[in-house]
Amino acid sequence: MTSSAKQSRRSPRDYPAIKKLTIHDDVITASLDDGREVSIPIAWSPALSNATKDQLAVFEIDTFGYGIHWPDLDEDISIRAFIDGWR
Repeated sequence: MTSSAKQSRRSPRDYPAIKKLTIHDDVITASLDDGREVSIPIAWSPALSNATKDQLAVFEIDTFGYGIHWPDLDEDISIRAFIDGWR
């Protein structure tokens, strides 16, 4: 089994939790509970890259910190995207 296959089978609980999210012009930065800050390009998500700044500003971090939801856009991003890359 390759390491990427192992990573894809990891539970969300194997990842650090998102504590804070900051939306910049072209990236989303997550502050994690282990002290790291990680970013992904907004362009990775067609729904987010076509959204207005007001739409991007309305998001929810789930209770456990493993996912982000944009209700106005019906878009979800997991902590996995920040750690393992976009799939």
